[in-house]
Amino acid sequence: MLRRTYLALTAATLLSATAAPALADNHSMDIVDTAVNAEGFETLVAAVEAAGLVETLKGEGPFTVFAPTDEAFAALPEGTVEDLLLPENKDQLTAILTYHVVPGKVMSGDLTDGMTAATVEGSDVTIMTEGGVMVNDASVVQPDIEASNGVIHVIDKVIMPDM
Repeated sequence: MLRRTYLALTAATLLSATAAPALADNHSMDIVDTAVNAEGFETLVAAVEAAGLVETLKGEGPFTVFAPTDEAFAALPEGTVEDLLLPENKDQLTAILTYHVVPGKVMSGDLTDGMTAATVEGSDVTIMTEGGVMVNDASVVQPDIEASNGVIHVIDKVIMPDM
């Protein structure tokens, strides 16, 4: 827990470019800055830093990111996050994080029930729209947070690729 908090604080300090509200209609922040400045994404930001994906997600894009909340990471079995943040598990962490990213900017209005989307990790996610938007078995709890290089859809669960 201390390591995760330290990594989150370090990543937030290194990545923070502005104190503007992240979820406002300010599209001048990229995906990473948006997550850094929002509440509830400290674990995701720490994981992105540990995986070495900061520069990629600050890149031109566009990217669609299904962003798990801190509560979603906390729901994983005890010790999972801490283990994934270890340097020797960087490849596994990278695979999990890139499974949450789809190339292109996909807004919620672009989604159809039963569609699949290829992730940066290489596997597909399945989108369901009946009774609320789902990405695999995670619910989208806040869609369409625009960033300068894409869009974030907040999800309530960490989705896992077949590994």
